[in-house]
Amino acid sequence: MADGNPYVFGYGSLIWNPGFPFLHFERALLHGAHRSLSIYSHRHRGTPERPGLVFGLSHGGSCRGVAFEVATERWSEVFDYLQAREQDRGVYREAWREVTLADGRRVRALTYLVNEKHVQFAGRLTIAEQVALVRQGTGESGRNTEYVRNTAKHLLSLGIRDRSLDLIVAALDGDETLIVRSV
Repeated sequence: MADGNPYVFGYGSLIWNPGFPFLHFERALLHGAHRSLSIYSHRHRGTPERPGLVFGLSHGGSCRGVAFEVATERWSEVFDYLQAREQDRGVYREAWREVTLADGRRVRALTYLVNEKHVQFAGRLTIAEQVALVRQGTGESGRNTEYVRNTAKHLLSLGIRDRSLDLIVAALDGDETLIVRSV
């Protein structure tokens, strides 16, 4: 396990909109949790009346994302920023998890896991249900479709494929046959 500066694991919008200063980032693999559109968004990508969906790290599997290295002297400000961003509704719980970097090093990274007992946890939804919620969602941070497409686009630019996310984006782009095939 490498020592040194702290890391933050990004798997959704943190990949393309971290909002904090970092030294560098690289692809990383987290075991024990997987990316899923499993959180009803009542603020950033939807409203309580018309919720959208945002990503969470749910129990089981693995997730490819990125690890951001943060300078130790900036850690306090970065941590405060992340607490305000990720913990405003209690949907996520912070955890320190080991991730494996693309170069093979293992580091501990601050990770935000979904609180599966939270009222906004959507659980396991079908592709059709996810697509319907994403299509309807618009919140303070914009349209839910932008959020999902941006995440997919940035994952692909990093060489990361997410089969479920690819199916959702294809359905959003009009290929409804994929919804039927994925059931």
